[in-house]
Amino acid sequence: MTHPVRPGGAACRRRRCAALLVAGVLLPLPVLTGCGGGDDAEEAAPGAQDIAATARDRVRQGGTLRWAVDAVPGTLNAFQPRADAATRRVTEAVLPRLFTLDQRGRPQRNPDYLAAADVTDREPRQTVVYKINPKARWSGGRAVGPEDFAAQWNALRGKDNAYWSARNAGYDRIEKVEQGGSAREVKVTFAKPYADWKSLFTPLYPKSVMGDARAFNDGAREELKETAGPFAVQGRDEQAGTLTLARDPKWWGAPAKLDKVVLTAVPREKRAAALAAGTLDLAEVDPDDARKITAAGRPAPSVPSGSASGKAGSPGTGSSGAGSPHAGSPSAGAPGAASQAGRAEGAENDAERSPAPAPGGDDVPPRRASTAEQQALRGYTVRKALEPAYTQLALNGSTNPLNDERVRRAVARAIDRQKLADSVLKPLGLPNRPLGSHLLMAGQPGYADHSGALGGPDTGAARAMLADAGWRGPPRTAEPQQPDKKVDAGHDDKGGDVVRAGTVPTTPLSSAGVRAADLQRSTLLRQSAVFYKTAAADRRTTAEGNTATAAYADYRRYEMLAANALSAAEMIEVAPAPGGVRTPDGRDGPGRAADGKPVGADVLGLAGPADPAAGGPAAVKKDGRPLALRFVLPDGPGSERLRTVADRISAMLARIGVQTVVRKVPDKSYFEDHIAAGDFDLALYTWPGSAYPATDGRPIYAKPQPAADGSLTVEQNYTRVGTDHIDQLFDQAAAELDEDASRELVERADARIWAAAGSVPLYQRPEVVAVKKNLVNAGAFGFSTPRYQDIGFKKS
Repeated sequence: MTHPVRPGGAACRRRRCAALLVAGVLLPLPVLTGCGGGDDAEEAAPGAQDIAATARDRVRQGGTLRWAVDAVPGTLNAFQPRADAATRRVTEAVLPRLFTLDQRGRPQRNPDYLAAADVTDREPRQTVVYKINPKARWSGGRAVGPEDFAAQWNALRGKDNAYWSARNAGYDRIEKVEQGGSAREVKVTFAKPYADWKSLFTPLYPKSVMGDARAFNDGAREELKETAGPFAVQGRDEQAGTLTLARDPKWWGAPAKLDKVVLTAVPREKRAAALAAGTLDLAEVDPDDARKITAAGRPAPSVPSGSASGKAGSPGTGSSGAGSPHAGSPSAGAPGAASQAGRAEGAENDAERSPAPAPGGDDVPPRRASTAEQQALRGYTVRKALEPAYTQLALNGSTNPLNDERVRRAVARAIDRQKLADSVLKPLGLPNRPLGSHLLMAGQPGYADHSGALGGPDTGAARAMLADAGWRGPPRTAEPQQPDKKVDAGHDDKGGDVVRAGTVPTTPLSSAGVRAADLQRSTLLRQSAVFYKTAAADRRTTAEGNTATAAYADYRRYEMLAANALSAAEMIEVAPAPGGVRTPDGRDGPGRAADGKPVGADVLGLAGPADPAAGGPAAVKKDGRPLALRFVLPDGPGSERLRTVADRISAMLARIGVQTVVRKVPDKSYFEDHIAAGDFDLALYTWPGSAYPATDGRPIYAKPQPAADGSLTVEQNYTRVGTDHIDQLFDQAAAELDEDASRELVERADARIWAAAGSVPLYQRPEVVAVKKNLVNAGAFGFSTPRYQDIGFKKS
């Protein structure tokens, strides 16, 4: 599911809006994409890209690529708030991109449009001269020239409110745009130095769009009459949910291999069915669907060799068929419909599509594919990479108690980011190190892990910070004296055995005895967790992927019981021992009481998992009030994995006595009514990476400023946590023309952002794509910009 940012007013239009991912879908900035794998591809670095890179002479001419998107583009103007990921796909194929990105997110001059582009002067003003490829022409026949650059600058510089633009960073630093030494040269003079000048004029629109506010606001929403790329916009079919790009015969570069690219709106939950029906050639999918595709491709002794060929649109025929697919076309209000309004991800839905762990790690039982579906899916393969986007835990610093930095830091220190990264990325075979930067992705030049400015996971340190902020747990006391007595075994309300058996000591305990009793309690708790895990596994198998069954509800319940038992055990184990010595963790064991039955948590006098609304036995309190944080999550069908990550985070916070009150809200209102409005304590969403962190990172982490009407201007800083020093570092980095010096300033800003503890990066989000087996030069692009003219179907 995707959810838009709706930046409003002139203030929004005067800045460059960064893109947010919700449900794991990238929203509005040109996002960074790119290559790798396949039978004929050179092996790329793990997670870099996976596109079955193939030489052009091995790609056949012709064919139609049916490419799933979340929604038909809400606008074809990439500089409007309603621009989305599909807008980016269109503009990459039909408009000039002066600089493209390589696998590591480094800008590279695009020779199809530029013969050269250099900083020619730094004093008294920074000057950049662009030398345009003499062959570059708009589809109407006019040469791409200085007038197009000047029109785009005037439209986006933020001086004319008639233009409903969403971003203007960089354009507002330009003093003038004029013709250079020839009609094919453009000279751009800056009023202020701008390090990220390569980000400008991409995509470049013709002056027919940028030179007129009506054409900018309305004319370019649904059509582009002038283009200059390997493809041109042919038309859109709202009823079918498609937008078609056709090869442009006037393109001067290497001709496109494909005849057409049909962007087809298919909700994520319907993509597996569309793939099985053979109506798609390329679709980003959830890991569960990816596992079914991978499993379908394995040899099955019961299926005769070659029996899958020709089913559900084999790669050799289905890809070039005429006619647009209708299956899975979104209806009004379907997932993706909301994505047409501009976006600022998160929010990832990570909601994620953020994958949760697979068997051996996945909390969502995979649905079993039918035999027919398996055979149909054999025509596809799965390509995967780390997407240039990261999922974060956002802490709202404008709400109590998270307006106290000590509480934010305590929450952040309670999170084991490595375990979360393992659960999401390890089952996919992708690099699973937690992301250590807010501003650069792993592999980008200058990337470094600055999480040390905050510190690693440490429940003891987290509790100490909470105590320093006045949030303390109940004092530990020895057990009261009472006669020995036995408690008979009982049953929980689901029929599972819960043993309330044990002997209470009859004599006072020394401090060492109290500690020994505590350790016995922790051991029993860990043993209980083993029992609950076993019960959960049994019920998960019974559920067989049907989340509506009672067995599935029991499975989730036992999972939470296990998590709470482990949390309570750790609370005991890290408590100070006599003499101030901390004892090591206990060990899992078979856990049997005197009557031979599994030990339950109730042996410790706990009725079960702590009730977040009522306050659990280990909750820290201040002035008699427990520390409970509102964890706001989307409730749509594409958000299960986001909620799984949230469950794990809640269990980690329980270990330091912090309760979480989970609030599930409709997907369509998740971003606008809660994240942007600041109606949350904790939330999960995903931000995209950027080749220009000094420019694109600033609005995300800028210190909120009070407006004249008393409101708070937060730009894209939805955590509302920022400092003047961070703002200064961003400003200095954006104005520093020495790349190494600018990068150092960005690194310093990142360390400060970690220390402020408003945003905790968890992991780089996976990009998992189902692709027809003979489709090459396409798939999980990673950071690289796709070369649309090279995408096609491999020769037989």
